[in-house]
Formats: sequence, structure tokens, C-alpha cells
Amino acid sequence: MAAKIVPRKYPMPEQDPKVRIRNFNEVPLGQDPETVKLEAARCLRCKPAKGKTVPPCVEGCPVGVDIPGFLALAREGRFEEAIALIKEKNALPAICGRVCPYENQCEGACTLGKKYEPVGIGRVERFLADWERARGFRVPPRPAPTGKRVAVVGSGPAGLTAAADLARRGHAVTIFEALHAPGGVLVYGIPEFRLPKEIVRAEVEYVKSLGVEVKVDVVVGKTVTLEELRREYDAVFVATGAGLPNFMRIPGENLNGIYSANEFLTRTNLMKAYLFPEYDTPTKVGRRVATIGAGNVAMDCARTALRLGAEESYIIYRRSRAEMPARREEIQRAEEEGVKFLLLTLPKRYLGDEKGWVREVECVRMQLGEPDESGRRRPVEIPGSEFRIQVDTVVVAIGQSPNPLVPATTPGLKTSRWGTILVDEEGRTSLEGVWAGGDITTGEATVILAMGAGKRAAASIHEYLSGKPWPRDWRPVNG
Repeated sequence: MAAKIVPRKYPMPEQDPKVRIRNFNEVPLGQDPETVKLEAARCLRCKPAKGKTVPPCVEGCPVGVDIPGFLALAREGRFEEAIALIKEKNALPAICGRVCPYENQCEGACTLGKKYEPVGIGRVERFLADWERARGFRVPPRPAPTGKRVAVVGSGPAGLTAAADLARRGHAVTIFEALHAPGGVLVYGIPEFRLPKEIVRAEVEYVKSLGVEVKVDVVVGKTVTLEELRREYDAVFVATGAGLPNFMRIPGENLNGIYSANEFLTRTNLMKAYLFPEYDTPTKVGRRVATIGAGNVAMDCARTALRLGAEESYIIYRRSRAEMPARREEIQRAEEEGVKFLLLTLPKRYLGDEKGWVREVECVRMQLGEPDESGRRRPVEIPGSEFRIQVDTVVVAIGQSPNPLVPATTPGLKTSRWGTILVDEEGRTSLEGVWAGGDITTGEATVILAMGAGKRAAASIHEYLSGKPWPRDWRPVNG
């Protein structure tokens, strides 16, 4: 007799919204071992579809984790074997188990999800990674050294993934990080309540245990050039991310009290402004905070503002709820915490006081017209619908552009008109021996997509170091 299908995911406990807006502790509290076994048992163990080589969930995973395999092991309580299987493809499972957009990837492809809720793949992955960390991770045996040296520029998800894969192939890898702590966007861009920094530190320590060296406070393009790294190393992987803030360029945007999301979150996350004066990084938010945008970063900013003491926190977005790019669970958590959503609303200008501090944002109501090139309906202003909102702080979270420093200081490195480094299907750039991946090649994207780019580049670098010639007909795929 076939096992009875459990239609819904087993719940994960969370902090109460009224409590969590007064602290920076992680919101989801994780599941216990028995619940994880039950969740893993919901997997149907699907076979690959006709013409495919892997099940749908694996095909939906940018790093190709054997999802049915680790779920089968978890179902039997074989947690050590399950996490070892995950780490064959994913060196950062505790991070992915928290910030991966599963609903659009592995869980979005889950066969069970066509009729019921998909298997909680991310919840099981998170549990397994936490279970291992509590006991001490097991370092796989190191292969014989190849004698080849690789420089990785940037220690975000793409850089860490590429470094781990290359080290496991026997290459000597050195990561160069511009900031004083490794992790890239994982430490400066994602709040503590969504991704605790101790989790990032532990994942970085695992990558270092594979033999990877990490050098911080090294700004490639300033401290050392890419050309110098090319002369010293056999291959270079550039993963400098998208750290250049975007602004709307509207009147009053240079008033005091208006932050980019990058600065606001970096001050809070990496420099621990939420622990001021214990840490010397003040962040002034005032009573009313408006965040412009509706992606995951915007939700992070609006929720952070409440935890820093704001009485009212607004999301201002020019489209409707249906077009909001943030993950559904992040929107839901923001609503639970009291964030107010001003949808179909566009800021037109900021007004300040005599001391130069922002005091109001003037907005206009919008309506949705015909679809634009992205497929979403284009927002159109409603004439005469202007109104004002009193604010003390504004955070502009409308996206970020690629970090321009390495391209600007590297002759011959080709870029697109958007500033992304041009790469071919394997991540090779226009310079022999140099690869790039992650947000520096795609623009702002997700952690797991950056990790997928790191894996592809690592595989290509390994082939190159093993004797595969550089292609004569290099052709970029992203420009």
C-alpha cells in the first residue's frame, strides 16, 4: 500500500513578531530531528522526466545537489551521511538553508508541489547543516597538491564556492577580500535576524579547512592590481559582486538622513550599529523610516529599521503586490512585524528642513499599464495624485550595480554597457587565465545563482590548469 501523502510542510517555529522586532536574533528557530525525518519522508523520490538525467528538484538546484539522496538519508536519521552528500556539491549549506529562494528553484520544481505544498527541502538542509556544526564538521581528505595556484577576488558566495571546489581538486587557493571580514554580501548585506554572522563564520572556516587561504583588507584594483595577480597565479577568478548603489536621481536625494541600502545594511550588519555604543557605529533612524523598493533587500531594510527603534516603517513601491520581487515569506514576515506597504506609489522628490535633514517625501499615485520588456505591467503616473509623507529617514533599495573597480583598473577586460564583466558559458573573460562569476557578471542576483556560477568557473579553471587550451573564439554570453 502506498504511503499516505502529507499535503503540507511540517511547521517551523518562529519568534513571535512582537518579540522579534525588539531583537536581532534569528526569526525561524529550526526544526527538531523527528520533524525533519517526517518532512524528508514527504519526498516522492521521483525519477527523472523523459529526456532528463536528474529528478526535477535536482534540475532546479543551481549547484546540482542530490536532493532525493540526502532526503532519503535524513528520513532514516542518517544525518552525518546526509550532510556529507550535500557537501559534495554545496560547501555552504547552512547559508543556503536560510536564504535560498527554494520556491523558485528546487521546491518550485518539486513534483509534490504541483498538487500540495512541496517538500521543505530548505528546512531539511538547514537542520542538517546546523546539526553538523553543533558537533564539529568533518573535513574531507585533501587530494595531492597539483602545484597550481589560483587567486579568488572576493569572498562572497561565488568566491567561496569556487575556492572550495578548486581546493578539493588539489589546487592552492588564496581569496582576497576588500573588507575586514570574509563573506561579502553574506556579512554586510543580510541582517543578523535572517542570516546570523556566526553561521557565515562557520561556513568560511569550513572552506578554510579545505586548505583555502583568506587575505582580508586587500582591495584588488587598489592594494594590488588584477594584472599583478595574473603574473603571480596560474588562474584568477573575479567575484567582486554588485556593491555600487543605485539611486533614483530625484530632487533632494542628497539630504541628510537618506541612505543607500548598501550603507544602511553595512553599518548595521558588518559594523554592528545595532549594538551602539558597544560598537562605534551610530545609525540614526528617527521615528518614521521609508524604504524605497520591494525586493529582499528592501524588506531587510524596513525590518531592520523597526529593530533600530523606528515607530513606523514604510515600504514604498511603484507597482502592486503581485509584482513585488521579494520572497513571499519575507513579505509575510515584514507584514507580521508591522511594516506598512504603500504600493502603486512613486517618490518624486524629498524635502528637508533648514539644517539639511530630510523631513518629507513627495509621492505620486501610480496605475499599471501595458507590460514592459520585463513582462511586468508598466507603472504609469496618475495626474494630480501627489501627496506627502513625513519621514525622518529614507533608505533607497532599488538595486545595485556591479562593482566597477576591477574593470576600471584592468586594461583589456571587456565589460557590458551595464558594467558587468563579459564572460562565456564557462565564466571565461576576455583575458586568458581570468574567470568571473556572480553578480559582477549578472548584476544583482541571488546567493545560490552566484554559487552556481562559482561552481561552473571552478570546473573550467580546473580543466585549464589540467591542460585544456584557452578558446580562440571566445564569445561572451552576457552582453
